[in-house]
Amino acid sequence: MSFFQINRKYLKQVDALMLILLLAISIISVMTIYSTTRPIMSSAIHPNYYLKQLVWVLIGFIVLFIVMVYDYLWLREAGYAIYGIGIFLLVLVLVMGKSGLGAQRWLDLKIISFQPSEIFRLILVIGVSKYLSSVKSPLDKRSFLLSLLIFGIIPFILIIKQPHLGTGIILFTTFFFLALSKKIEKKLLLILIAIALVVVPLGGKTIWKHLKDYQKNRILAFINPEIDPKGIGYQIEQSKITIGSGMAFGRGFLKGTQGPLKFLPEKHTDFVFSVFAEEWGFAGAMMLFGFYLIFFIRGFDTAIKAKDEFGKYLASGLTFMLFLYFLINIGMTLGMMPVVGVPIPFMSYGGTSLISNFIIAGILINIRMRRLVMVY
Repeated sequence: MSFFQINRKYLKQVDALMLILLLAISIISVMTIYSTTRPIMSSAIHPNYYLKQLVWVLIGFIVLFIVMVYDYLWLREAGYAIYGIGIFLLVLVLVMGKSGLGAQRWLDLKIISFQPSEIFRLILVIGVSKYLSSVKSPLDKRSFLLSLLIFGIIPFILIIKQPHLGTGIILFTTFFFLALSKKIEKKLLLILIAIALVVVPLGGKTIWKHLKDYQKNRILAFINPEIDPKGIGYQIEQSKITIGSGMAFGRGFLKGTQGPLKFLPEKHTDFVFSVFAEEWGFAGAMMLFGFYLIFFIRGFDTAIKAKDEFGKYLASGLTFMLFLYFLINIGMTLGMMPVVGVPIPFMSYGGTSLISNFIIAGILINIRMRRLVMVY
């Protein structure tokens, strides 16, 4: 296998539709961040979040093109080594990570700081895909328990200790999605269902005891937002007010008030969709959902058409994970899910998250470009 295999034949297969979707969502992202962070007074200085996001978007597209040039099969060859580096980074962030906002999620390299957990979500899918494409189907008890320990339990514990419960749950769920897509022996599947029925209620109590106070408050606010509308339920209530005030066609670009007046916390990160819905209304939200829906359908279609088993697991796992991020973020902003600090892909402010999402998109395009090539 040649490491560098880009030529005109592959370039003709570039997924232009996915590139257009990414460009459209990125433009919406920068515009919404610009609007939501604009100062109330015209004489005040506008925070440069939107400029930073624009720079990250440009870097993201450059990274995407680099990623799609190299045949993704090299990821299969280096899968376990990459996974080992990912686990090392998660351990490192617990030992010497930078703390902020009650969490220890960042590694400070002096020039830049980044969240290893944001990169690890990509690494996890690479590692699991490598493993599943190298074992027989369906998974027997030994294969499943080994993969559950290495790809499920160990990273889950390391990530929730940061703490980053939302990402931990998404990664654990993604592992199960991929394992079930490989198929599990029927007897083993029945045992797992029986164990889950017994362990989940007991495990829930144990997990609750180890949650931080702010995490418990988020769950309580989700169950009953009116329990303390000016306290723990404030974020959810303000998000619903922001979205609802958009009505059918929205207030219009730069006419939203909840963000600039600072009623809505985390308005340019986890709750950026709420601000978008306020300015563009139900019609704009449906248009945005349409963009994401086409993206996810395209991702799963890429998995179906991939030229090899590794590519199928890689494309389906990455697409499923992005779908979970989208689903949970929208659920958070609508008050239908607890607030667990999950960004909406390609739209929330944040360099590490954005770049890792563009890498994922680059891998999906890479797999689709080479779907017609025979593998020996």
